[in-house]
Amino acid sequence: MVDNYEKAKGESSEWRTGKDLLDAIGLEYVTDPCAPEDGYYCVPAKVRFTIRDNGLLQPWPDGLVFVNSPWSEKKRAVVPWLRRFYAHRGGGICLCIARTSCDWWHEFVWPCSELICFPDGKTRFRKPDGSLGPAPTNGIGIIASGAIACAALRRSGLGYCVPADPSDAPSAFARARNQLALSRDEGDCHA
Repeated sequence: MVDNYEKAKGESSEWRTGKDLLDAIGLEYVTDPCAPEDGYYCVPAKVRFTIRDNGLLQPWPDGLVFVNSPWSEKKRAVVPWLRRFYAHRGGGICLCIARTSCDWWHEFVWPCSELICFPDGKTRFRKPDGSLGPAPTNGIGIIASGAIACAALRRSGLGYCVPADPSDAPSAFARARNQLALSRDEGDCHA
C-alpha cells in the first residue's frame, strides 16, 4: 500500500535540486559531489562529481559543499554521504529525506548536525528534463554545517530551523557525535 503513495519509486534515484531552493539559501559552493551527468542542473558549484566520478571517493576541496545524494531505495544508502558530509571541514548544505524515526537519523543527523531546516510543505525536485517531479510523500531535512551555511539557512525562509544540541542527546548519540568530531580532526572522511 505504501507504494501507492511513492509515485516516483523506481523512476530515478537522482532528483535534482530546484533553483528556487538554491536561490533561497543563496550560497555558492566549492564542491557538488552528487552532480548529474546531464540534464537539468543549477547548483552553483565550481567542482562537480557525477556518478562516474564517485563523489564519495573523490577528495572534496576546502570550502562549502552541497550534497543532494542519490535517493536510493536501498536501506541506509544515505549513511555514507552523511558520514562524509559531517567529516568535511569546509561546511555546507546536505539534503536528505526527513525520516526522523530511522536509526540512521538518530545515529547521525540528530547528534552530528548543527542546524536542520524542515521546509514548509513538500519539496518537489526536478526531473532530468527540468520538469517538476511528483509531490513526495515525505518531507526533507536541509542540514547546515559551519557558520556560513547555518546563517544562510536561517535567512532562507524555507521553513523551521532547529539547532541541534548534543547535550540533549542520549549518551550513545553524544558518543557518535564525538567520534565523528575526532574523525574530522584526524581528516578521516570515512569514519
